[in-house]
Amino acid sequence: MCLINSAEGRPGSSVAGKIAGQPVMAYQLGKLESAWRNGAGTKSDGQDTNSQNQPTRRLTKGAQSIIIYFSRSGSTELLASKVAQQTDADLLEIVVKSPYSANYQQTLSRANSERAAADYPELNMRVPDLSQYDTVYLGYPIWAMTLSHPMIAFLMANGNQLMHKKIAPFMTEGGYGQGDSVDRIASILRSSGAQENQFMPALVVDGNKVDQADKRVAAWVTRVQSRG
Repeated sequence: MCLINSAEGRPGSSVAGKIAGQPVMAYQLGKLESAWRNGAGTKSDGQDTNSQNQPTRRLTKGAQSIIIYFSRSGSTELLASKVAQQTDADLLEIVVKSPYSANYQQTLSRANSERAAADYPELNMRVPDLSQYDTVYLGYPIWAMTLSHPMIAFLMANGNQLMHKKIAPFMTEGGYGQGDSVDRIASILRSSGAQENQFMPALVVDGNKVDQADKRVAAWVTRVQSRG
């Protein structure tokens, strides 16, 4: 979702993939540009892709990387699943206490209000000790040409744990690019006391084309892993 944008999703859309053994639903996949309208109106299930799932959480003792992501309409979760297929990374889904509405306009109104007040959502999750990880993959949808609010809330609360880590951002968007989202991540980390982060070039995928992104994901992960 790009919160200036997405088209009404297909009811009963089929499962797009799996993440940690759970189904991923992404209602906007396969929509033509004329129907998708750069994301304007994209629905969700009203539980930030979790109405039939437990929040994704796979933590191991040996992993050196972790995928931390938020997804409203399912496309970012699908992209996270593809990154997971290419890595041995652990998984952690960002969960907010009050999920965003399934209705796009209601979510847009809430997001605009949160942005204006700089009052970001309360998280409802246990964040593990992140010290074991060298690389952190951060996945999120672009909202109004910037970082989506649950990721902002996560980084503000936990950015101090990301000191000295390689940061690999990946995102879904409505056709307008990554905006200032990566700069925003860097700014929040600095404000949180994190230092000496190495930022990888971002992976940016249109929200209605994530199912076609396998080769791009594989090439991007190889690039991230090859940079020490």
